[in-house]
Amino acid sequence: MHEPPSALRDAVALYLRALELERGVSAHTSRAYAADLATLVDFVELRGAADDPLEWNLELLREWVWQQNEQGLAASTLARRTSSVRGFTAWLARTGRTEGDAGARLRAPKGERRLPRVLTRTQIDGLLDDLEARALSGDPVAWRDRAAVELLYASALRVSELVGLDLGDVDDQRRVVRVLGKGAKERVVPFGIPAQRALRDYLEHGRPPLLTPDSGSALLLGPRGRRVSTRAVYEVIARLLADLPGTGPSGPHTLRHTAATHLLDGGADLRAVQEILGHASLATTQVYTHVSAERLAAVYRTAHPRA
Repeated sequence: MHEPPSALRDAVALYLRALELERGVSAHTSRAYAADLATLVDFVELRGAADDPLEWNLELLREWVWQQNEQGLAASTLARRTSSVRGFTAWLARTGRTEGDAGARLRAPKGERRLPRVLTRTQIDGLLDDLEARALSGDPVAWRDRAAVELLYASALRVSELVGLDLGDVDDQRRVVRVLGKGAKERVVPFGIPAQRALRDYLEHGRPPLLTPDSGSALLLGPRGRRVSTRAVYEVIARLLADLPGTGPSGPHTLRHTAATHLLDGGADLRAVQEILGHASLATTQVYTHVSAERLAAVYRTAHPRA
């Protein structure tokens, strides 16, 4: 017996709810899953295929992958969408909604591996010097931007972790910050003296003028006194990186990539970097060893007379 025409959308909604309750995924992650699965729903409806997941098979899902690939998506985007669909079909099977997992053998086409964008030490120093000069103009938002960027780079934070910080999460004496990462996992991350100085300056000169009754305990505030948004931080970083040479993303994650790579360049242990980044798997952190090796090879080719 077939379920009603809304069976697929209902199943997706139940799956997203289960992710939030069972795995504690954030609202941002839930929206990403929803967007990925919406492409599958649209495909099924446009193809006139069965809305009932009981009638799905691997060939139907592979046709969806092919259609997604034809849109010219980045390999990373296609891989993420495929992973989202595999998670959904696995849940359907696990909860008894289907007899088997149609997506168990679904794979995205292998694409060219792209290493994360990493800024040089000179670029980072210039960027932070520019932020300090802007802050000295007295603009409270400029004080905030300097503190935000210093902390992003010093502690390799995700932007969601940064904007979620409260005043009590910062230990100025020990120079550590307590952050709530993916899966609601808490970790304590160190920061250096420059970031400490930037935070102190912001708390003295930047935050007081921005304060309103709605500010609460939020560390970083927007012009209206509320907790700064991830979008606002993205816009700040994008403007800062717009004129710097290099290709790749121009958002806050570039500072996270840069911090991880610079730590490894400086001799940090890979597992220590894993802890700082909050990666569940060491394999996720190992991408930065490739970045460091590539940078070392570039220096060698430039400097060695017989390179």
